[in-house]
Amino acid sequence: MALKSTIYKVKLQISDVDRGYYHAHQLTIALHPSETQERMMLRLLMFALHASPDLVFGKGISDDDEPDLWKKSDNGDIQLWIDLGQPDEKRIRRACGKAHQVVILSYGGATAERWWAKNQGRFQRFHNLEIVNAPVELSRQLATLADRNMALQCMISDGIWFGDDRQNVEVRLQHWKGRSQITPNF
Repeated sequence: MALKSTIYKVKLQISDVDRGYYHAHQLTIALHPSETQERMMLRLLMFALHASPDLVFGKGISDDDEPDLWKKSDNGDIQLWIDLGQPDEKRIRRACGKAHQVVILSYGGATAERWWAKNQGRFQRFHNLEIVNAPVELSRQLATLADRNMALQCMISDGIWFGDDRQNVEVRLQHWKGRSQITPNF
């Protein structure tokens, strides 16, 4: 019998002063059986950083043809493709060919650093690609916020703060490649 996803309900209040985006989102997130809470919370962080009414969670882990998050235009063009982890060059090439902007959030400490060292030269040819890295300490801190029913806030103004009524986590991502116009200054 196949394991089922665990469902998380999230009330996410976003105050993005840099983009002038202020909105409360009611989200339902499925934690895939092979996914950690750490990864799920990184998906949620990327949602907050790129939030718009059209941004949705994709099938991600369970479907090779969909990213973790994406935003499509009314005519079906993919405006934004967001993946987490260390995707291979073929997946990135395919995403860059389909989407106007591709963002990869790498995480995993030394594993992520080896992936970047091995591939950074190959990734330079993709002009619509941005790669950022979440340090291990950040992803661990975000995982402590995970709960089946969450009420979270994300404040973006001269820095990023992500948290609940118990704790706030300062978000500091490392930019490894590019910086898009839709990615906030973090």
